Amino acid sequence: ILYYFIQRFYVATSRQLKRLESVSRSPIYSHFGETVSGVQAIRAYGQQDRFIKDSERKVDQNQACYYPSIISNRWLAVRLEMIGNLIILFAALFAVLGRDQLPALVGLSITYCLQITQTLNWLVRMTSDVETNIVAVERIKEYAELPQEAAWDLPNQVVPASWPETGSVSFQEYSVRYRAGLDLVLKGLTFSVNGSEKVGIVGRTGAGKSSLTLSLFRIIEASGGIINIDGVNIANLGLHRLRSRLTIIPQDAVLFSGSLRMNLDPFDRHSDEDVWRSLEHAHLKAFVKGLPSGLNHEVTEGGENLSVGQRQLICLARALLRKTKVLVLDEATAAVDLETDDLIQRTIRNEFKDCTVLTIAHRLNTIMDSDRVIVLDKGRIVEFDTPANLLSRPTSIFYGMCKDAGLA
Repeated sequence: ILYYFIQRFYVATSRQLKRLESVSRSPIYSHFGETVSGVQAIRAYGQQDRFIKDSERKVDQNQACYYPSIISNRWLAVRLEMIGNLIILFAALFAVLGRDQLPALVGLSITYCLQITQTLNWLVRMTSDVETNIVAVERIKEYAELPQEAAWDLPNQVVPASWPETGSVSFQEYSVRYRAGLDLVLKGLTFSVNGSEKVGIVGRTGAGKSSLTLSLFRIIEASGGIINIDGVNIANLGLHRLRSRLTIIPQDAVLFSGSLRMNLDPFDRHSDEDVWRSLEHAHLKAFVKGLPSGLNHEVTEGGENLSVGQRQLICLARALLRKTKVLVLDEATAAVDLETDDLIQRTIRNEFKDCTVLTIAHRLNTIMDSDRVIVLDKGRIVEFDTPANLLSRPTSIFYGMCKDAGLA
């Protein structure tokens, strides 16, 4: 009974200490990983001391939780040993006081006392460790119960194999938030983009431009309203069907460790002639031909052995290979020089003239030749018209943005 009560008292404290120690350990690993991946930037800006202090502070917080856990462990050990020693003491004492006891029985009782105390110590420790370490299972269960994305494929979806055919996109009273309880980042958007139309999307930082892109790919789900592509509500599609029919060129080019050809055509669906044609249109053919391995040139993780401009042009070549009816440019030229920017814009105008192109841009010159421009502000559409009409109104927000950029 004493063993049981000590174990219950110990576990109640030890479990909470273990939980605190586990929670405070995760930031150490995260901080270390971020530091290693960004070590060049840290050295370039001379922030080594700050990151070292941050790491030390996180380790101190972890040790502040780990030390009481060790102390509680010692507390348990002292009491278990003390109870075990008292049992042996009283067994020996009773054997001495009972003078008429058989020596064999005395030896047997003391031997059993030694064994039973060791067994009870082991039992208490094991049950305590199991209950303490079950915290890890709690954390796994917490992650397992997080809301998941929608189904990857829906067996009953009826969508033509050629969908989308025209590439028309319409938002109807569309609202979205990043997490339940947070404010809406897009508030009742209603607009339509015709097939093959080129639409620029501009706005100040935090206006909701990137959120609109995430909504189109259903990376964040709608809080209200719908998005239709060619008259099909994208909420009724499997994520694979939806995302495989859209193409995006992001601001930060995504490249994988492997050959250049694998990065261009990861599922090996196109011939070498198609790949070379896309490279030619992306103005990369001469560069790739000059490589010793050509299409088999090894790309490092994240494309570190390529320049920023080359990475972006590879993403453009990948988009040319896919050639879907809807293309999204999410500030695709924000990190490249003006010459590469001009190459990308020229290729998009020529090769995607039959596609719907949504361009999110910080450089306003990249969307000046768009058919129409959407101006977002605080998650709402405040202006939606042709660039010429917006520039003809000195009171428009777009005119003010162009004036600040020296374009008006």
